[in-house]
Amino acid sequence: MDAGRLSLNQITLNSLDLPAAVAACERHEIGSIAVWRDKIAAVGLNRAAALVRSAGLRVSSVCRGGMFTDPAADPAAVRDDNRRAVEEAAALEADALVLVCGPLLDRDLAGARARVRDGIADLLPHARAAGVRLAVEPLHPMMIGVRSVVSTLAQALDLSDELGGGPGEEVGVIVDAYHVWWDPDLAAQIARAGTRVAGYHVSDWLPETSDLLLDRGMMGDGLIDLPHLSGLVADAGFAGPVEVEILSERWWAEDPDDVARLLRKRFEEFV
Repeated sequence: MDAGRLSLNQITLNSLDLPAAVAACERHEIGSIAVWRDKIAAVGLNRAAALVRSAGLRVSSVCRGGMFTDPAADPAAVRDDNRRAVEEAAALEADALVLVCGPLLDRDLAGARARVRDGIADLLPHARAAGVRLAVEPLHPMMIGVRSVVSTLAQALDLSDELGGGPGEEVGVIVDAYHVWWDPDLAAQIARAGTRVAGYHVSDWLPETSDLLLDRGMMGDGLIDLPHLSGLVADAGFAGPVEVEILSERWWAEDPDDVARLLRKRFEEFV
């Protein structure tokens, strides 16, 4: 894929704060960045917005809102945190606010998924008023107890259908290769998503994964047919920045500039 589509998801160079990540994008001619909220908090929202604007970077997403599922959580605190996430995405003029919907913390899976639906429904008017597109990211089923009860693209699209997948497509979806590549219904669901695809994330699934969260592979090192998946996403109508999102203790230990050079090369070769 042409490197002009490349977006650096900040977690890939996790040792860098936001100013250093922006500088890395400038050095390596990466035109877009996906910003994590802890990195925003570390410098303050106003400075974060000034940094990306002065560098001319497009913000492909802000990660993350969500975490709706804890039955013991204070609903007002969850609501307030998600509204702050919307405001941060608006200030950064992000293409989308990624929603990682929250894990299963008891045996009531149906109840947890209902809390996700209700949480997004409550957040949607605030997002609409701020001009922020919400994007549900389904995570691999292995993450159901630690990150999200939304495990398939079909489930994410069902939420979009119910809550905001109409003419405004206010609730979109994220296609993250690492989380959805295994799904036998993936091609049909990406086609169903169409222009509701609000983001596309790439990495690779290593044949011998040592850690299900923090051992993602560099593109080309694993089992995912990324060119095929990229074709499906393109056919659905997505033409925005493509985020390289590699959560990996191995790559975090390397020199960030070396990683940036390699990911740009692999993006062109394997995505």
